[in-house]
Amino acid sequence: MSGPLAGIRIIDCSQIVSGPMACQMLGDQGAEVIKVESPGGDPVRGLGPKKADLSSMFIAVNRGKQGLCLDLKSPEGIAVLERLVATADVLVENFRPGVLARLGLGWDRLQAINPRLIYCSITGFGPDGPYQNIRVYDPVIQAVSGIAATQVDKEGTPGLVRHLVADKVTALTAAQAITAALFRRERAGGVNRDGQGERIEVAMLDAAVAFNWPDSMYNLAFLDDAPATWPEYGAQMRLWKAADGQVAIGALQDAEFVALTRSLGREDLATDERFRSSAGRIKHQREWAPQVSAEIAKRTRAELMEGFVEQGAVGGPVVPLADVPNDAQVQHNRICIEVAHSEKVGRVRQARPPARFGQPLDPVGPAPHLGEHGRQILAALGYDPAAIAALVDKGVLRA
Repeated sequence: MSGPLAGIRIIDCSQIVSGPMACQMLGDQGAEVIKVESPGGDPVRGLGPKKADLSSMFIAVNRGKQGLCLDLKSPEGIAVLERLVATADVLVENFRPGVLARLGLGWDRLQAINPRLIYCSITGFGPDGPYQNIRVYDPVIQAVSGIAATQVDKEGTPGLVRHLVADKVTALTAAQAITAALFRRERAGGVNRDGQGERIEVAMLDAAVAFNWPDSMYNLAFLDDAPATWPEYGAQMRLWKAADGQVAIGALQDAEFVALTRSLGREDLATDERFRSSAGRIKHQREWAPQVSAEIAKRTRAELMEGFVEQGAVGGPVVPLADVPNDAQVQHNRICIEVAHSEKVGRVRQARPPARFGQPLDPVGPAPHLGEHGRQILAALGYDPAAIAALVDKGVLRA
């Protein structure tokens, strides 16, 4: 099944994870994505297990893209990019604030080249402000946004979520914003209300604070006559030790607590007046939790899952990373797919595009080697073979 964004062309001038992943999501949904890299290549090409110039992380956020390697510090490289922008629907970049403008491709210039262009700029802290010149990676945003403060150990010391949560939520935010801008442009007959394209700014800090807000910040919401604070939501989250590993459970709603206790043969806990409401269960957690913990510890993960499924309780086993592709539900959903890359790389296992539009989308192709599609992209822009060869000789184009 072809994706709903078929016919949309995206120029991806971003690197690392936030921008590339946003573009990859849109590419999964049918957009044509051309990844523009400097001669040094995206640093993620070298991060983690790799074959040739393709690391597994690079493949995961750049699959299905066409690769174009340009020296944007040269006038000829900028000229190529300008011709490409003229054909595009979207341009995405995550340079430090002002970099693209200093290359001569600020918003005014981009609009002049292509008035229909959707331009998405991803920054760490935003385009201005006291932190604008600080280089940003995911842990910095976790720290400033409050995410790290939610990951406290037993001594109350903050920690980091051990994956790129800020990068990935920024990617989701940017992809959704780009889709919304495309929708407004198309609904208005090809241009938005001002007769122009759309400029989108997504700061990682903005995305992370918004992501953190609903649960982690709920005690900071009411400003007038604030009600009593609750225990931090994250403090109530834990894993439970089973006979052969760990499980996660949940009982936010009363019916879920009933189902949980039935699955453990402890219906008496559900009839205790102290535990009949979510507020009561939070208040008296020290009374019921040890009893639930003791019952869980008697059972294997498989036995617990059998009871959870039978009673409709909230629960799931903690699955080691290496076993995730073999989990029964993961296999049933056909989440893991194989994509054939070049002879040097071979087959690569990936997670398929998660959204289904009636049915799963067709998997896109492999990630590009550095500059892999440069000659064909320039030929499609009208460059003849001699002009392309001259750009290669000058080091402007790697192909």
